[in-house]
Amino acid sequence: MSLIKIAIIGDFNFAYNAHHATNLSLDHAANFFEEEINYYWIRPSELLAFKKNELLDYDGVWVAPGPFLNDFYFAGAIKEVMNTKLPTLVTGDGFYHVVDFYVKQYSLNPRNEKVISENLVSGNQFDSIQINPIGILGKKIYGTHNPLELTSTKFSVYPNLMAILENDFILVEAKDQFDEVQLFRLVDRLDFIVSMYLPQISSTRDIPHPIVNAFVRACMQKAEA
Repeated sequence: MSLIKIAIIGDFNFAYNAHHATNLSLDHAANFFEEEINYYWIRPSELLAFKKNELLDYDGVWVAPGPFLNDFYFAGAIKEVMNTKLPTLVTGDGFYHVVDFYVKQYSLNPRNEKVISENLVSGNQFDSIQINPIGILGKKIYGTHNPLELTSTKFSVYPNLMAILENDFILVEAKDQFDEVQLFRLVDRLDFIVSMYLPQISSTRDIPHPIVNAFVRACMQKAEA
C-alpha cells in the first residue's frame, strides 16, 4: 500500500453537497484500491501563492466544483494546473475555465464574441442529464455504469469553437441528450479529465464512480513512477 497525495483546488463550503461528495468519492476510491489517500483543499488564492514547483509535491490535482470566492483567482489557478503535468480531474465550473484557457491561449475568439454561456443552473441544486459515451474512456466507463448523472453546471459552447477544440485540443468522451459535450480529455495529456457534470455525487462505497477511479489510478501511477 502506498500513500497518495491529492490537491483539491476549491473554496470548500460546508453548505455545498458537491464539496462533501468530492471528499467521499476519494474515500470510496481509496477503499476500492486499498490505498491510503490524503487530500488537501487548497483555495485558488493559496495555490497562486505557492512557490515554484510546490504543486509537484502532490500526485494529482482535482479542480473542485464551485462556488468560488473570486473568479480571477480561480481562472489563475486553472492556468497553473494546466501548466503542471500532473494527473488532473476537473468537475463542474472548471469546464468553463479550461475552455476559456484555450480560447485565450490560442486566440480562438478574435471578434471577442460570447462563445461560452454563463452557468444555466443556479444555486446548490442538481439537474439530471443522460450521458451518451463517444470516446474510448467514455465507452469504457458507461459500458457498465449508469448513464444518468447529476450536474450543477450547464454551459453551452458555441459550436464553431467546439469544432476547433475537437480538431486540435481535446478528445470528446461523452455528450448529453442535447448533444452538448460533457466529458473530454486533453489530446496531449490523456490523464487530464474534464467533466461538466459531477461524477462524485453518484459515487458510493459499494460502487465508486469509474471517473474518480480513473483519476486516482493515474495518481497512483504517478506516485509509483
